[in-house]
Amino acid sequence: MKLNDNIVALATPSGAGAIAVIRVSGPDAVKLVAPAFKAKSNKELLEQPSHTLHLGNIIEGERIIDEVLVSVFHGPKSYTGENTIEISCHGSPYIQQEIIQLLIRRGCRSAEAGEFTLRAFLNGKMDLSQAEAVADLISSENAASHQMAMQQMRGGFSNEIQKLRQELLDFASLIELELDFAEEDVEFANRDEFKQLVSRIQNVLKKLIDSFAVGNVLKNGIPVAIVGEPNVGKSTLLNALLNEERAIVSEIAGTTRDTIEDEISIGGIGFRFIDTAGIRETEDVVESIGIKRTFEKISQAQVVIFLLDAEKFKVQGSSPSACGISPQGGEFSELLREIEKIKNRFPQKPLIIVANKIDQSSESEIAELNVTLSSVEGSHYLPISAKSGTGVEELQQKLLQFVNTGELRNNNTIVTNSRHYNALLSALEEINKVQDGLNHNLSGDLLAIDIREALHNFGEITGEITNDDLLGNIFANFCIGK
Repeated sequence: MKLNDNIVALATPSGAGAIAVIRVSGPDAVKLVAPAFKAKSNKELLEQPSHTLHLGNIIEGERIIDEVLVSVFHGPKSYTGENTIEISCHGSPYIQQEIIQLLIRRGCRSAEAGEFTLRAFLNGKMDLSQAEAVADLISSENAASHQMAMQQMRGGFSNEIQKLRQELLDFASLIELELDFAEEDVEFANRDEFKQLVSRIQNVLKKLIDSFAVGNVLKNGIPVAIVGEPNVGKSTLLNALLNEERAIVSEIAGTTRDTIEDEISIGGIGFRFIDTAGIRETEDVVESIGIKRTFEKISQAQVVIFLLDAEKFKVQGSSPSACGISPQGGEFSELLREIEKIKNRFPQKPLIIVANKIDQSSESEIAELNVTLSSVEGSHYLPISAKSGTGVEELQQKLLQFVNTGELRNNNTIVTNSRHYNALLSALEEINKVQDGLNHNLSGDLLAIDIREALHNFGEITGEITNDDLLGNIFANFCIGK
């Protein structure tokens, strides 16, 4: 794309609305818009100072297209660093297109996806990681993803990387200088201080890399698999959590034959609930495929909710080994074996055993069931009624306990971008090589090779080292007008 011409695009979502914003950026942005704008004050737009608002009409010849509000920004003090005009017009799709087509006829071209932010990056208004945070901010759907995107867009992550890169660059310069005086056998870079720096960089990189496990799930939503036998109320629970009729509820066993997913925000954290097919022995080919997918979804989930029917299993003993369970007897033991199977297969995943339909049991029956299921080691237990909503809020609070939000609450830097994560892994690998070289007293020229590679990986994150393909991939994911 040509980056020195004038571009125009709709900056608000397409479709009808109260207002729409049309953005124009480029060296001649004000000059191109001025003849098409007649201010109520009769002032010339070309003569107006930056960061001012003007009420008037967009006109083409004698025809008035719309009454608008025009914002003027002179570069470099604008979002893109160029002269920029933003036209707030009425939200009719017809009006939007009439104004955009008028400006195209006057010499603008339609902006590519992410081109305004790309120009902001190329003009030094933000670095590459901050530019990527703009897309994350636009797509944020809960408080956690919003907070992480804002922290990154304000430069928290960039500042941390820039500081490390600069310190490493200072030592690299001294080592490179040593190479110029190789015959004199002088040492400009203090090796003990360099070892301390390398150790500090390793600690910071490891912390940032570890934060990706938290950041990635917070950004995309915590996946929670709802599993259990057919017809125990999994779909009813999903509907209760989402507060809408998302899944089909039926008394017929095996109604859910595929996984159903939806997301809600609990305490500012996004949770992605997965209603799975019931786990049972079946000869139905379609249902068996659904059960296979259930175990696949369990492997992908961060938390597992195992749902059982409290009415079906009324306990007459105080433990599963009491064998006083009625009316199905061995079925309860089989259920516990299924729970153990999930625990053994996925030992690191938090497991919540939820007894549903407690509204159909007496207090004494519920009390005995609570004693039995609370004794299952390595799991958490909650009694609920998905139909009436009893205990659903307690379940939501229990889910929040499994989310590591400590770094988020402390406003620490959290890595959420897989490109940054891969670059950090590569940087750590090179820094480890530098440390090995220092431990084995390698010469400066060999150390310099690994240091340059580490600096390259740092530079890729902030965009100091980049290429057209990388920029194309990043900004292709932006929306038009941003």
